[in-house]
Amino acid sequence: MRRRHFVTCCIALCGAAALVASLRAQPAPTVWDGVYTEDQATRGAALYDKECGQCHGPAGAGGGMATPLVGAAFSANYDGQTVGDLFERNRTTMPPGKEGQMGGQENADITAYILKVNGFPAGEAELPSQSMALKGIQYLAFKP
Repeated sequence: MRRRHFVTCCIALCGAAALVASLRAQPAPTVWDGVYTEDQATRGAALYDKECGQCHGPAGAGGGMATPLVGAAFSANYDGQTVGDLFERNRTTMPPGKEGQMGGQENADITAYILKVNGFPAGEAELPSQSMALKGIQYLAFKP
């Protein structure tokens, strides 16, 4: 009877270990997984035009005062980082003279718009407005 109990416990522990390993093996979401919605990007476009477009140009194409927010050079800057890194940079450094004054939702909406103009697909859920939640989303310049 003791041996049967021991074998049952071993099987249960092996099953639990396999479950934990499979959960850990799941990759973190990336910008290719549809991490924002079209509605959010539309709100972000309006905010972008108001707060960012003068310097960064229409649709992030670049302007006389600031670098482009689209294209290979921009993506190379964030490749391998997180959407949280992009969000934090926008939150703490933009727009010049009003750094840190936009709310989390506004920054998330603008970030969603930046993802859209860079060709990343929209999805079913909005991009979160908290930096820590965004740290779990990888920015990958190329689709895996």
